[in-house]
Amino acid sequence: MILIDGSVLEGGGQILRMALSCSALTGTPIKVHKIRAGRQKGGLAAQHLKGVELLRDICNAKVTGASLGSCEIEFQPGALKGGKYYADTQTAGSVALLLQVALPVAFFCNSSISLELKGGTNCEMAPQMDFVTEIFRPNLEKFGATFDFDLRKRGYFPKGGGHCIIDVKPIVRFNATDICDFGEVESFFGWSYVAGTLPIKMANEMAEGAKAEIRKLGINKSVNIEAYKESAEVASGNSSGIILGCRTHANCVLGGSALGSRKESCFDSGKRAATEIVNLVPSKACVDEHVQDQLIIYMALANGISRIRTGPLTLHTKTAIHIAELITNVKFNVYEDGLTNIIECKGIGLENQFLNK
Repeated sequence: MILIDGSVLEGGGQILRMALSCSALTGTPIKVHKIRAGRQKGGLAAQHLKGVELLRDICNAKVTGASLGSCEIEFQPGALKGGKYYADTQTAGSVALLLQVALPVAFFCNSSISLELKGGTNCEMAPQMDFVTEIFRPNLEKFGATFDFDLRKRGYFPKGGGHCIIDVKPIVRFNATDICDFGEVESFFGWSYVAGTLPIKMANEMAEGAKAEIRKLGINKSVNIEAYKESAEVASGNSSGIILGCRTHANCVLGGSALGSRKESCFDSGKRAATEIVNLVPSKACVDEHVQDQLIIYMALANGISRIRTGPLTLHTKTAIHIAELITNVKFNVYEDGLTNIIECKGIGLENQFLNK
């Protein structure tokens, strides 16, 4: 059993999610203590607890200590099994983070898997689900894996109530990939939305703020941002936000996002989202700061040497590398290349035992 200190580096829920996924995939029992010690209110919150329970069910694990507020759990994984699984945070806890812990594991089950997840779809401190499907998924597909997504209902802070279905087909293995060639910018795209009683003009203002920031790059390419109001059938409650993307001729997809806030104008919210892309494009980084840490587990598991070109390494990425190395025994190398960093790893070549007989 590997002992994992939940207070190191990022000190939050990501340590737990990475550790659980790696444990389930490698069959390695783990004990995580000081869970979320780096947060103001430590221990398992509803979203983290549901993530533990979801993975417990998928891999038939024996778990101790899984309760709200718990600062220590033991997780002993068993055999992975496809089928239908359900998790409801009963809060605005992020469904994107529930998916983050379950998705790598779902690809190695004995049959297709359907995840019915309820909670927050567009939340602070977590990727918006639109970012997951439109920015993260194209990067995941470079490893030879993908998923289908069906949005039933949006869920916003503080009530949550979002509902989505993710369908995943098993694969034999993840392919090693090289995401280091930026090429030239092809286009900018995005979606700016409001929901509830908020007026559509707020979405338009966010889009204009984003366009104004992107124009600072001086790149003569189209900036296509759709501004719209969510239907009452899909969204209950008030919310606003924006998801942006940049696509290059070398098939790189970078993103930025923001939720509307009473602390700033809609125009500034749009600018804030666009800044996440604008700060990276001149350096020719090939993945954004929100995707770089999510790709670490796929690099560790892939068959061969994977390389990605990033901007500055985030604390989340350093944390993901630490946990991946601890449980899978891979070695990550990071070296500077001009204004960017190259993250390199020879993966363990994990194979789906159910498909490769």
